[in-house]
Amino acid sequence: MTPPDLPAQGEEAHFRALESLYAAAPINRLFESTLVIPAPGVARIHFLVDERYFHAGGAAHGTSYFKMLDDAAFYAANSLVTDRFLLTTAFNLLFTKPLKAGPVVAEGRWVSGQRRVFVAEARLIDAEGEEAARGTGTFMRSRIALAGLPGYRAAP
Repeated sequence: MTPPDLPAQGEEAHFRALESLYAAAPINRLFESTLVIPAPGVARIHFLVDERYFHAGGAAHGTSYFKMLDDAAFYAANSLVTDRFLLTTAFNLLFTKPLKAGPVVAEGRWVSGQRRVFVAEARLIDAEGEEAARGTGTFMRSRIALAGLPGYRAAP
């Protein structure tokens, strides 16, 4: 499937505004991470795992996996919606490898849906280029207008 077309005018501004929204979310003060939306239906989050996120066994706790996978899939889907904030309604996660300290990329991609419910997937790629986890989520339009959110603003 191919993503639904957005009007070319304003698409880049929407992507930058979503990146700003991500940066403004209070939860992201806890994670060193940056969102990049390079194209419709695609989102990448670059983040750093360090010992602050480790469980007692010396690897990243599942909280980090879920947060980054959910965010990457969410922003991939919300890149296709210019008026409303999406909400996660379900998310399935598969752990494939423990994450140790180092840089990680969460890659999100839209899979299907164009109106009310969207499906997107994401995967975590570690510093060695290996997949550490993958997940699939469903997201639906909320009543929350993107334009009304303080962090949602186009880059100057």
